[in-house]
Amino acid sequence: MTCIVGLVHDGRVFLGGDSAGVNSWFNQTIRADEKVFQNGPYIMGFTSSFRMGQLLRYSFQPPEPTEGEDIDKFMATKFIDGVRSCLKDGGWARVQNGEETGGVFLVGYQDRLFRVDMDYQVGSLADGYCSVGCGGEIACGAMYATKDIEDPNQRITIALEAAERFSAGVAGPFHIVSTKKATTTKSIVIQDGIKLTISSSN
Repeated sequence: MTCIVGLVHDGRVFLGGDSAGVNSWFNQTIRADEKVFQNGPYIMGFTSSFRMGQLLRYSFQPPEPTEGEDIDKFMATKFIDGVRSCLKDGGWARVQNGEETGGVFLVGYQDRLFRVDMDYQVGSLADGYCSVGCGGEIACGAMYATKDIEDPNQRITIALEAAERFSAGVAGPFHIVSTKKATTTKSIVIQDGIKLTISSSN
């Protein structure tokens, strides 16, 4: 089931998701609870399980990186540690043959897009877009084909429509959320007679 599409555009991350709930490819329901949502400064979009999505949306209290902290290291350690604890406490995480597994979801933070896989590895996407779920490959092809379109909402909608057209597990309506664009402030500091301009993002 599912198609979640993520896109980095102009200093923000956009996530779009469909509304299908599928049971063994024979039954489909249209869910009113969205697969893409905001939790604190993060936006998330999930596949794998609606229960996992509910835990990420309502139970997970995500930590935030400190100023200057390496975001890739933070996501792979502190953020994922919090996710693992949340999913275990909520009864979703599974342990088989000594290996703990979760589910698949996308995360947007400021202008960074990440993919979290079942083994809790965190991927940082070089292409600036990604899609997960049964319609993921179709949507990625559509994202590549629409790279000249400037409107991020239009690109994501086209990708979701392509996935809906060619995947039995994807259905509208579609929902799109985005992070806020980080604001950059500049301050002038005089140090040893030298004027320094320091930029910081909020």
